[in-house]
Order: sequence, then C-alpha cells, then structure tokens
Amino acid sequence: MNDQPNSASQPSSQTVPIETALKVITEGSVEKEHGLLRWSSNYAFLLGLRLDGTEVTAVYKPQKGERPLWDFPDGTLCFREYASFLTSQELGWQIVPPTALREGARGIGTMQFFIDHDPEVNYFTLDESFHNQLMRIVVFDSIVNNADRKGGHCLVDARGHIWGIDHGITFNTAHKLRTVIWDFAGQSISDRLLSDLERLCIALGNRQGVYRQQIEKLLSVGEIDAFQRRIDRLMELRKYPLPGPGPNYPWPPV
Repeated sequence: MNDQPNSASQPSSQTVPIETALKVITEGSVEKEHGLLRWSSNYAFLLGLRLDGTEVTAVYKPQKGERPLWDFPDGTLCFREYASFLTSQELGWQIVPPTALREGARGIGTMQFFIDHDPEVNYFTLDESFHNQLMRIVVFDSIVNNADRKGGHCLVDARGHIWGIDHGITFNTAHKLRTVIWDFAGQSISDRLLSDLERLCIALGNRQGVYRQQIEKLLSVGEIDAFQRRIDRLMELRKYPLPGPGPNYPWPPV
C-alpha cells in the first residue's frame, strides 16, 4: 500500500529545494513524531526534522519494523530502499524522494522526504502528458528489479513531477519485476535514457568510485552482479521490457 498518508490530515509538505530537503533529512534532528502510518505494510512513522531553521517532514521506516519476506533476506529492505535512492540520484532522474539511511528512535532505517500530493491522483489517473516521466520510471524499475510498482506508488507533486515511493523490495537476484506500468512494453527506449544508463553502468563498474562503494555497503556481490546484468541487457535490447512468465502485476494494483 501507499506509505504516504492523506495530506489533508497531516502536516503540509515542504516547499524547500530538494537539495536542502536531503541535507535536513540526512543531518537534521528529529523534533517531533506525528504517528504511525496505518496502511503501511511495514512499520513507518511520520517525523518532523529541523536543521538550521529549516523544517521538513519525513517518513521513517526502521529496520526493526520490516515484515519478514520469504524471497528477501530479513532486515535488508531499508538498504534496498536507500540503494534505489542512490541509483536515482546517480542517473539524475529524481524518481526516489530524498532519502537517508540513519539512526532514529527505533534504530537504523530510512528517512524519506514526504511528498505532498493529492491521494486521489495516482498512475491510473494520469494522462499522456506524463508519459515521458513514466517511461523513465519504467526503465528505472527494470534495472532495480522493482517487485512492487503499484499505481499508488506514483505521487504527483504540485509541480507535476512524479515521485516513486516504496522501493524496499528491489535488487533481487531473481527476476521480480512487478508493475502496473506496461504501457510502453516493446517500444524503443530513447537515446537520452540509454545514455544515462551508460553513465550508470560506468559508475557501477568503477570499484574506486563513490557510487560503487556506497552500493557495496547495501547489496550483496550477487545482487550487484545481477544489477549490472540487467543494465547491460536493457542497453543491448534498447526496448522496454515485455511481461514475462509468472506474476507481472503487484497486488493490490493501487
């Protein structure tokens, strides 16, 4: 389910720049806890953070609150969520909201910038004007092997930018892509997106680089190798993936 609460009943989201939001979430002090998000699959809390007079709201998902899954090692969802953010940043795509992996009142976990949005707007209500953004999200989900791209995991902010949330079940070594966004299956991927993937491929292969060293702290060797193969395969095919055998859609779809 969508881990972001109804914005009408929660503190308003911030108008601070994304770079500032990341700094506050990474370095700021927790000033208040607004409560547990009731519809989250795992324990998640809404927090208020402050740094140098700037306040932001964040969703805190502690590792201790992660629900065990048969196909993912216990206690790794927060690492996968953070790896997804770092990958989004490395690509320059701003798909995953600013996210930090840090200690909180309930131990280590992710803290993610809360995106103010209309809860009635999701993937299923978007028109063709959002297609370019959705195409980028599909490529991202393909390479991180997102097993849970529900319609409600696409949040549109006041500027019309689509943010993706809930990336805890990603980077599995086995094919796990489950998404509601199959609109572009079989179509060609743009040269611009392929160029971005090539840059990511180089960064991932550079063992002395910052991105690779960060990823090595979050994923296993096998998961990194599988990640590299997915990027290589998509660059070779130059087309959006087709639904494969087995479950291709998450449940529930929203």
